[in-house]
Amino acid sequence: MAASTVRTNLDGKPLNPLTILMIGAGGFIGSHLCEKILQETPHKILALDVYSDKIKHLLEPESLEWAGRIQFHRINIKHDSRLEGLIKMSDLTINLAAICTPADYNTRPLDTIYSNFIDALPVVKYCSENGKRLIHFSTCEVYGKTIGSFLPKDSPLRQDPAYYLLKEDDSPCIFGSIEKQRWSYACAKQLIERLIYAEGAENGLEFTIVRPFNWIGPRMDFIPGIDGPSEGVPRVLACFSNALLRREQLKLVDGGESQRTFVYIKDAIEAVLLMIENPDRANGHIFNVGNPNNEVTVRQLAEMMTAVYANVSGEPALEEPTVDVSSKEFYGEGYDDSDKRIPDMTIINKQLGWNPKTSLWDLLDSTLTYQHKTYAEAIKKVISHPTTS
Repeated sequence: MAASTVRTNLDGKPLNPLTILMIGAGGFIGSHLCEKILQETPHKILALDVYSDKIKHLLEPESLEWAGRIQFHRINIKHDSRLEGLIKMSDLTINLAAICTPADYNTRPLDTIYSNFIDALPVVKYCSENGKRLIHFSTCEVYGKTIGSFLPKDSPLRQDPAYYLLKEDDSPCIFGSIEKQRWSYACAKQLIERLIYAEGAENGLEFTIVRPFNWIGPRMDFIPGIDGPSEGVPRVLACFSNALLRREQLKLVDGGESQRTFVYIKDAIEAVLLMIENPDRANGHIFNVGNPNNEVTVRQLAEMMTAVYANVSGEPALEEPTVDVSSKEFYGEGYDDSDKRIPDMTIINKQLGWNPKTSLWDLLDSTLTYQHKTYAEAIKKVISHPTTS
């Protein structure tokens, strides 16, 4: 970015360079946010994570134009005394750290709760005590099930937005029974939201809470056996990508009837940058960040990905590209799900003027092109030499 460029916020005020502590900078969202900040702003990043693979291209070589504006700190926030010092050094802390893979929620509920609530407590505490602003990443899962999901399946009210549209300041958070440990993630995320909100009300913490609705793009999650554990089960896009790369059937849990919306990571990062640079408009708010125009069932997503990948790879799709599996078979005991997650975008549009731009077809084309280019050859080697993988 040119040094002479004068940047202003949405209210026309000049933007001063910030020092941003980004916890979880080495993950999917963090890597894209680091890129955006370094390429388009003068801000400095203290990048904190236990892994740096996804931001290695931003850290090396030292001749990069932004080399002096990013420092990597290999820290696990569970037990590191350096955390408070780094928060004190920063103008803003962004907390992206989480266990956020559905396969873990009911198989590793304790780790899920500790990661998303207990481990986040010191971050909130230090920001509040030191008068530092916090942008905390939550999840759309805090909404749980829609009101409409409790209506008869043939009820016309299921088509009424009042019964399914998810609003930050109005929609209830409805979870399943305690034995359905799939909700361990959503409960932990909701409780840390309530703590942050209370710190703002009682102690003046300046905060913004982000609720992502299925952010999709390159570098998302992992491909089992390549850059993640062979027995790992990533989220739906990476899970389907893995099957496509291996020419295996895409598994549709409980028939793939759940409805979801998907937003392109680059669109979503634009929203986050607006939050960073417009604190007067963002502080004290919870923001849905998604694309309600990109709503499909999981089955429809599988069909679209199969068609896009056939075009990207030049290989014909399987004659039967999908197979139905039960949630118990795929995730184990204790799994439950929400029927649909459609975000209301009123608040973020009003406060920040943000709207997503990328269609589902375009974001799938971009993402699957990346997946094929990055993993196709590695997958072929693993398949041809399975004992060495």
